Amino acid sequence: MTALPPAQLGRRIRNMREKQARILDAATALFAERGYAGVTAQEISDRADIAAGTLFRYAATKGELLLMVYNAEFREALDRGEHAAAAHDDPVGAVLAMVLPILGAADRHVENSVAYQRELLFGPPAETYRTEGTALVAQLETMVANRLLSGLPGPASVGSEVERRALLAGRGVFAVLHLILASPSEGAYSDRVPDLRDQIAQIVAGFYATATRTPEGRE
Repeated sequence: MTALPPAQLGRRIRNMREKQARILDAATALFAERGYAGVTAQEISDRADIAAGTLFRYAATKGELLLMVYNAEFREALDRGEHAAAAHDDPVGAVLAMVLPILGAADRHVENSVAYQRELLFGPPAETYRTEGTALVAQLETMVANRLLSGLPGPASVGSEVERRALLAGRGVFAVLHLILASPSEGAYSDRVPDLRDQIAQIVAGFYATATRTPEGRE
C-alpha cells in the first residue's frame, strides 16, 4: 500500500479527530437531554451531522458511545478527586475525597451512570472504550493504594506483599463504589455518603491491620 504524503495524512488525522469530537459532543448532549435509553445511534449521527456508517467506525454500538462520553467524565472526576485528596491528612478522608466527585457526576444523571457501570462490567472486552474505562478503574485503585502506602512508616518495595494488599484495598473501594453506582433504587447517591465512608474506613483499617512489615518492606 502506498503511503500517504505527510500533508494528506495530516488532513486525514485532523478530519478523524474533528468527527470524533462532533460525535462526542452530540452523544454527550443527547444522553444528558433524554437519557441513555431514550436516544438512538441514528439520532446521535444526525446531531453530529455524519452518516450512521461513519459513526460506527468510531463506536460500534450505542453502549460504546456511552463509554466514550462517560470515560471523559470519569477521567475528569478522577482528576478532581486526586486534587481534593491532597488536602486530607487522614487516609479515610483522602480516599473518600477521591471518590466523591464520581458520586457527584453520577447524581447528575442516574440512568446513564447505571448504564455506564453495566457497560464497564459486561461490555465486550475488545471494545476500545471499555478498555479505556477499565484502565480508569485501575487508575482509581492505584490512587487509593498509593495513598494507603504513603501512610506506612517506610517505603514498600515494588511487588511486595504489602503493595499487593494495598492494591486489593483499592479494588475493594471501587467494588463498594460500583455497587452504589449500579444500585440507584435506594435514592440519591449523595445520600449514601455516610455509609460509603464507613465502608472505606473498614477497608482502610483492614489494610493497616495487616500491613505490619519488616524494615525491608516484607511481612
